[in-house]
Amino acid sequence: MLIVTPNTVAVGASRGSGPGSRRRYIRVQPPCRKTEQLCSPRRSDHKCRTTATNRTAHRVVTQVPVFGRTHECELLDGLLDAVRGGESRVLTLRGAPGVGKTRLLEYVMAKARGFKVALVTSVQSDMELPYAGLHQLCAPMSDQLDTLPPGQRDALGGALGLGSKRAPDAFLVALGVLGLLSEAARSRPLLCVVDDAQWLDSASRQSLEFTARRLLAESVAIVFAARVPDEEPPGGAEPTALPELLIEGLPDRDARALLRSVLPGPWDERVLTRILAESRGNPLALLELPKTSTPVELAGGFGLPSDRPVGDHIQNAYVRRIAGLTEEARGFLLAAAVDPTGEPALLRRASEKLGIGSAAAADAEAAGLVRIGDRVRFFHPMVRSAVYWAASSEDRRRTHRALAEVTAPAADPDRRAWHAAYGASGPDEPVAAELERSAGRAQKRGGVAAAAAFLARAVELTPDPVRRQDRAMAAARAAHEAGNPDLALHLLSVVETGSLDERRRGEIDLARARIAFTSNRGSEAPGLLLEAAARIAAHDIELARETYLEVVNAAIFAGPQAYDDGQYEAARAARAMPTPQPPRPTDLLLDGLAQRIIEGHTAAVPSLRVAMRACAGPDLSSEDGLRWLWLICVTAVGLWDHETMSVLSARHLELARDTGQATALPFALTMRCVVHVLDGELTEASSLAEEVQTVAEAVGTAAPIYGALFVAAWRGREEECIDLSERADDGVERRGEGVGPVVCRWARALLYNSLGRYAEAAEAADMASREYIQLEMGIPVWALVEYIEAIAQIGTPGRAADALDRLTELTQASNTDWAVGIEARSRALLSAGAEAESHYLKAIDALDRTRLRGEAARAHLVYGEWLRRAGHRHTARKHLLIAHDLFVAMDMQGFAQRTARELGATGETVRRQPEGTRSDLTPKEFQIVRLVREGLTNPEIGARLILSPRTVEWHLRKIFGKLGVTSRRQV
Repeated sequence: MLIVTPNTVAVGASRGSGPGSRRRYIRVQPPCRKTEQLCSPRRSDHKCRTTATNRTAHRVVTQVPVFGRTHECELLDGLLDAVRGGESRVLTLRGAPGVGKTRLLEYVMAKARGFKVALVTSVQSDMELPYAGLHQLCAPMSDQLDTLPPGQRDALGGALGLGSKRAPDAFLVALGVLGLLSEAARSRPLLCVVDDAQWLDSASRQSLEFTARRLLAESVAIVFAARVPDEEPPGGAEPTALPELLIEGLPDRDARALLRSVLPGPWDERVLTRILAESRGNPLALLELPKTSTPVELAGGFGLPSDRPVGDHIQNAYVRRIAGLTEEARGFLLAAAVDPTGEPALLRRASEKLGIGSAAAADAEAAGLVRIGDRVRFFHPMVRSAVYWAASSEDRRRTHRALAEVTAPAADPDRRAWHAAYGASGPDEPVAAELERSAGRAQKRGGVAAAAAFLARAVELTPDPVRRQDRAMAAARAAHEAGNPDLALHLLSVVETGSLDERRRGEIDLARARIAFTSNRGSEAPGLLLEAAARIAAHDIELARETYLEVVNAAIFAGPQAYDDGQYEAARAARAMPTPQPPRPTDLLLDGLAQRIIEGHTAAVPSLRVAMRACAGPDLSSEDGLRWLWLICVTAVGLWDHETMSVLSARHLELARDTGQATALPFALTMRCVVHVLDGELTEASSLAEEVQTVAEAVGTAAPIYGALFVAAWRGREEECIDLSERADDGVERRGEGVGPVVCRWARALLYNSLGRYAEAAEAADMASREYIQLEMGIPVWALVEYIEAIAQIGTPGRAADALDRLTELTQASNTDWAVGIEARSRALLSAGAEAESHYLKAIDALDRTRLRGEAARAHLVYGEWLRRAGHRHTARKHLLIAHDLFVAMDMQGFAQRTARELGATGETVRRQPEGTRSDLTPKEFQIVRLVREGLTNPEIGARLILSPRTVEWHLRKIFGKLGVTSRRQV
């Protein structure tokens, strides 16, 4: 017979290990859940201790290995040892409710000798409160906030409600958490434990997951525990990209032993078999199900196992146990369930307000459902759920009202408003107004999801129809900003239930259009925006003009499909409206783009250049810059104005970084990445493309991969380029984003030209531009350039005559060195004899005056190829060697290999380039070297590369060793 002591848990041996089908799982067998509830009091072989985890949380933990879990305890011990050695580690314990995740958390906390230990216990009712989980983790470390860069300090301080005037951006908050944990671990290692992580509020979850992915050398461990519903097969949930231990039910032998250790009286095998079948090895179920069986059933009952999920069985068992308590004990439990803070003093005041005597708390604790210490804690989160939903709706409302009355409005106004809202039995304007104020506070703290939740509840409680419409409109905007389009659309339908004037109808249409554009950037967005602008025009000319500019922007994403109901109508409508005086930079941009759409590129160049000068000047506000600089840079590309594009893309990125606008940052990074690619700085471009991915992870959005696609195409990396283009095609086809396939086809055309596979290049380039009635700025035009080169190399130049005409229409009007060089190079490829040579020399002269090293190198390459075919081998070698050196220096491998083959045909032997010290550095180390040379400090480098300062220090130590230096100055 198995003896279970208060400090041991009966579990089985591991069934094996290996990754799950979608998650990174390590399969393990679980311990039981709560020590004092799972164990018999027959023996007490070991002592327990209480570990202080932070200033407010304590947990009873055991220092001895969990019985039967040697392998898993050794794994957790190894995690702690690695962190003691200066590394960082992350692990998620994932399993069904009651399977034993908390028991393993208690073990790892007990073993963390010499660590600082911080505990976050998530509560379902806190999911709508912004940064509630982060506050538990970081508030005790707030004395170290001043060690962070100012932007991160202010953002994290705002998220924690510490009086910062800055509204926290999710990206800067995440960076601040990374830096704060790193600083907290300087004196000794830090263990962060997050229980019931599935109930973290979304803002805290994103920040902690972001931090967990970026930890490397900070001496920090983060261990999460999260549920997998017991009806969900392993691997059925979405991947988290974090290492996981999958905690499953006990094997039959150990489950039977545990059940017999707690089952009173004689055992009937049929009863045991039924309980084992219904529990599926879940330790909590094994302990709870027998408590609801009668002695007769235990002695010889009959029945078939239920097919309901294990969680249902446990929940129902708790409901039956709760029903057996006194009315006052049930009332106390309901108050504890309604209040997630678990503060005994608050619950005592609420109990007095509800007329519940002091003995009720003791009765509830004696029933084994809660334990009362510095906090009132439920034995298991399922107890809280069972208590709450077993109560009548009126009892729940009455309890919420009592808690609202005893919650201090100055100390916790948002929770007070939340309780008051759920205590209301009908429309209540004072409560709705307080919820509206809570929404405003939430938005200032960066909790747009919480703001949407507060406002949505306020809408339900607002009696006045007009005010209800206003609040529903505000709630819809907040829900859209929070990335919840379904809730936003529902709230817009609430607005539509009231009477609507044209202005309100226009606001609704504009909101729906913006939701459509944000959701899929597809072909429907331009038409919806157009309709909204037409409604708004009679009431707000400036907003209408901005909306017409949004139409043009959306049409670029939609691609060729957007002509009929998109930018042409927007251009005509915009030209029919008066331009505000004096015009804003965006007004000049709209007028120039409208002229280009209607009259053509040549006619619009002068006005667009005026707009570019205005946009590059001080009159473009930071707010407008963040909103419109992407479109402005695209316009500069259409003018073949590389200098303006470079300056404005740098400004866009600086604005996005300085303001912490994570929604704008991926676009700013991508445009800046394109500039670096055109300048031949592929390492820098690759760094920014990686940062796009990191920022998107931080804010939980899909990362645009066009920057990485540009880099892969120019480097000539076929497998990577094809993989990225297929991924992009897959995503944009689902959304109807027409420009996506155009970008992917252009990238393949460039790739195939670099590899010398000209027929494939011609096909891809033709597909990238053939559907455009009027060429958009940028990629479709660049596709013409690739098509002309591919057709010329195939040997059928006549097929590209129309493409050259279309290209010339754009380049001659712009007349920049970039435009002149590209046109001359393309014209040379389709010409012969002295005419061709004249164009080649003109192209080289023009492009060598620019910073576009890749395009200049290509001009030398195609001229060298032409010279070699004409028999001028010596002169050909000169230009081919220039091209080859440039391509090698820029890491454009495809073009370098194509040039090397051509050099071989001239009799030149291409020597392998010597590898210097730089090649010994990893890409990340090279980025750090570059930023050190720019004079950035470690915290500044960390902010730029999304690393903690301590990880930057770790990289620098490795860099010093590789370079043979001892200081930053030498670097």
